[in-house]
Amino acid sequence: MSDLQPIHQMMSSCTGAVITALFMTPFDVVKVRLQAQQRAELSRTCFLYCNGLMDHICKCAESVCTQRECDPWYNRPVPVQLNGTVDAFLKISRQEGIQSLWSGLPPTLVVAIPNTVIYFTTYEQLREASLKYLSGDGQDPPPWAGGLAGGLARIWSVTVVSPFELVRTKMQAKSISYKELVKLLQLQITNTGIISLWRGWVPTILRDVPFSVIYWYSYEKMKKIANQRQPTTNFSLFAGAVSGGIAGTLTLPLDVIKTHRQIEIGEKELFSANFRSSGSTRHMLKNIYTQQGIKGLFSGLVPRLAKVMPACAIMISTYEYTKRFFRNRNQLDTIE
Repeated sequence: MSDLQPIHQMMSSCTGAVITALFMTPFDVVKVRLQAQQRAELSRTCFLYCNGLMDHICKCAESVCTQRECDPWYNRPVPVQLNGTVDAFLKISRQEGIQSLWSGLPPTLVVAIPNTVIYFTTYEQLREASLKYLSGDGQDPPPWAGGLAGGLARIWSVTVVSPFELVRTKMQAKSISYKELVKLLQLQITNTGIISLWRGWVPTILRDVPFSVIYWYSYEKMKKIANQRQPTTNFSLFAGAVSGGIAGTLTLPLDVIKTHRQIEIGEKELFSANFRSSGSTRHMLKNIYTQQGIKGLFSGLVPRLAKVMPACAIMISTYEYTKRFFRNRNQLDTIE
């Protein structure tokens, strides 16, 4: 059994979530600002801002806003043209201050921290429970048990967090107060039932559960092959990146559908009068395949891997490092 208490696992996953967001957010802020610069293409549409932990719905402005309340960070005009990633990093930092590279971080952490804590802690508890039934004393369970635990943990975390995710999407889309939000949610529950708070649950599960199963199976398999029962930081960085790359590639078609769904939800909140649903997940997959072929289902592979691999590497290495810190501290306390 683990020598760590659930509180240590929770603190480790919380640390990992914060560190991952701090590292990944600037890259996506720059990417989104470059996208928002092309206003003619993006007018009256929603797009996603993803920083390695959470996906955010962003509305592109039809014109440059001069009032602060209608000027979200991703539509904020820059006095000079942004020419590429490095140029954008430098110019945004000079014009708006380096803190601007972490725009949008607070709403990320509000949902990402509880989501990550629930996910990783549940994973650890399920994996430890499998020790009783699938392995002998002092041995780790087989890698597939890690995959199963990861899938079940993701189902639980998505189920718990989905209503909060819906609330966040509504607040992002309509810029309403908490009082107005409560009234809106009460009206929604009255009209469509409490189950409507879990709208978008199915496409999220279809993407995130297979990703989690593949990721944790790959990670545990690599630990077993390398005989890294308590992995070092360097190994965790490498194994996390590779496992994330494998899972990200195999689940890319589901990620394409999830992206379409999230944008649909945002556009429904913003432009409900002109909103048209794309239909079921199966129908969306069929449409994309018919129109674009297999390439359409795997579009955006390189950008996704460029985001997923470092995010997974940072998250799991920070998580393992913090667990090791608590484990060593517990051993010292025992000796004393």
